[in-house]
Amino acid sequence: MPEGHTIRRLARSHVRRFRGHEVAVSSPQGRFAAGAELVDGRVLRSVDAHGKHLFHVYEDDLVVHVHLGLYGKFSLTAIPGDGAVPEPVGQVRMRMVGSTHYADLRGATACEVLTEGEVAAVHERLGADPLRPDADPEQAWRRLSRSRSPIATLLMDQSVIAGVGNVYRAEVLFRHGIDPLVAGRDLGRARFDAVWDDLVDLLADGVRRGSIDTLRPEHADLRCHHPARRHDRTCGRPVYVYRRAGLPCLLCGTEIARRTHAARNLFWCPVCQSAT
Repeated sequence: MPEGHTIRRLARSHVRRFRGHEVAVSSPQGRFAAGAELVDGRVLRSVDAHGKHLFHVYEDDLVVHVHLGLYGKFSLTAIPGDGAVPEPVGQVRMRMVGSTHYADLRGATACEVLTEGEVAAVHERLGADPLRPDADPEQAWRRLSRSRSPIATLLMDQSVIAGVGNVYRAEVLFRHGIDPLVAGRDLGRARFDAVWDDLVDLLADGVRRGSIDTLRPEHADLRCHHPARRHDRTCGRPVYVYRRAGLPCLLCGTEIARRTHAARNLFWCPVCQSAT
């Protein structure tokens, strides 16, 4: 599932290509036909992102809400020089056509026109987003510090912190030496503050890069120089533990562990992230 930095990049690209212009909106697949008819030909006023949710705000305050889910894709393509937009390929839920680019949405969990009250309800149920300037870490701390649930569960709970997915969860816990199964209420304020600040930086870096790179600068030389990884196909992956189960920890050499946690794979180093 795309994490928060991907949705933020989508919002920025749609602002650059569509904001301030009339947008032709259609639903080649047909599942969004009624919603597309409501916004077709209207001016796109703004684009917002909150966690993994994307909001296109059209004139007259009509809002298209998109959540990509596990399989959603939002492509962006320049319109050819002759101005002819190609016919849709595959199951296109929503097509947006501007003056220079068109965008096709496929496979999204949600694509719907919401009222102002419904938009507010979506924001209300989401936690603080480290990428938003209005994010309130106090809100996240209150929810996390009262919970007996493992920190690994809470970081993936979008009502606690919005935008964190499986990769950022695994990596930020490793970067701070936190046992993924420690209860939220046992984390402590200082460690929470450090994790929050790190997520702000990591997600912002992901927006800039368009990819996730969690190795600290002092560990950059470990990408392909760990003796047990030199010829491994994952060499060069800029992460510490995510999808490295069975490989040695880049810092201590211990085998990276994996378990199913809340229906998702959880990765960690049993030594670097020991509870004791």
